[in-house]
Amino acid sequence: MHYRTALVTGGSKGIGAAISEALVAQGVTVFALGRDQAALDALTERLGPRLKPVVADVRDHISIADRLAGTEIDILVNNAGGISTVRPLHEQTARETDEVVALNLLAPLQLIRMLLPGMIARRRGHIFNLTSTAASAVFPGTTAYGAAKAGLSQAGRILRYDLAGTGVRLTEIAPGRVETEFYLNAFDGNAEDLREKMYTHQRPLRPIDIASVLVAALRLPPHADIAELVLSPSEQATGGHVYPAAPLEAGSG
Repeated sequence: MHYRTALVTGGSKGIGAAISEALVAQGVTVFALGRDQAALDALTERLGPRLKPVVADVRDHISIADRLAGTEIDILVNNAGGISTVRPLHEQTARETDEVVALNLLAPLQLIRMLLPGMIARRRGHIFNLTSTAASAVFPGTTAYGAAKAGLSQAGRILRYDLAGTGVRLTEIAPGRVETEFYLNAFDGNAEDLREKMYTHQRPLRPIDIASVLVAALRLPPHADIAELVLSPSEQATGGHVYPAAPLEAGSG
């Protein structure tokens, strides 16, 4: 592996934990960032000394910079994200809207800004932005989330121009539905209801699926970059909707 160190946000569980594990297996030292101390401790115990826990809020880039001072980060995985509610924008509170944009757009941009100078100076780096199919398709009740992910996607396209020839690669991975606890807050903490409505009737992706394509992108030769990759469950159409067959009414066409 050409890279030695990684920062994985949201690294304590779900997709982030799967990515951290996959990178450790490749011999990479992983700084896994998250707010759940207990989850990070458990991950460290399982993965060993190459896993370095960083307990912090991903939105606090100043604190993160202090924690990583003097550390050369070769791989940045902007995985942390969230959505507090699934309902129309006009039914959200101002705080809910602000938090979704800060978490899904502003936080990744600040980390990119912070880590890019070192990557460029070393001519070695790979940034992964995990967006969503919600960045380009319509999912009702996700206005702020979709807008933030679309903004991150467009930021990546512009950054590729800025980074051409620097030795730093940038890959956007846009997953479809993945079985995690991502929507748990939107389901008021009801895990059983979440599984029934989101993961039972169509097979979702698994966190390891995202980790596998990320490692595959990393292992390409330095002159090759997967710029944008949409990874979708085979049973999910773009937009997330499956329409049941219904007979046409008389006279309709």
